[in-house]
Formats: sequence, structure tokens, C-alpha cells
Amino acid sequence: MTQETPPPDPKQDHGSNAEKDPDTWTTGGEEMTGAQASYLKTLSEEAGEPFDESLNKSDASKRIDELQAKTGRGGS
Repeated sequence: MTQETPPPDPKQDHGSNAEKDPDTWTTGGEEMTGAQASYLKTLSEEAGEPFDESLNKSDASKRIDELQAKTGRGGS
């Protein structure tokens, strides 16, 4: 019986976008994704903060991090 190696943990993959500084993303200036907008809206409501639909991908990612810290959601 052989033991299979578990799949890599994405949080440990230092090459993933989750670990890169949003300011260095090549697509960071593009409109935020639908997933970012949806999650950011939810976090904004929970935190009692305004939702800014004009954020780009990079700024939305940073705002999500801020609101996760405020609401206790997500993070590590």
C-alpha cells in the first residue's frame, strides 16, 4: 500500500497571487472581479462601511484585507 502525497496547500504556494503584493499585480489596475465585488459588498455591510464599486483589482484586494481584519473573517 502506497501513501499518496497530499495536494499542495495554496497558502504555502509563494508564487500564488494570494501572497503577492497587489501593487505589483500586472492586472491590478483592471476593474475588480465579480467575485471581489460580491465579497467586498458582503464585508462592507458586515463592517458597517461603505461599498466602493469603483475600486480596481489591486485596491479591492487591499480593502478586502482591511475589512476581513475588522470583521474577523478570512485571514490566517
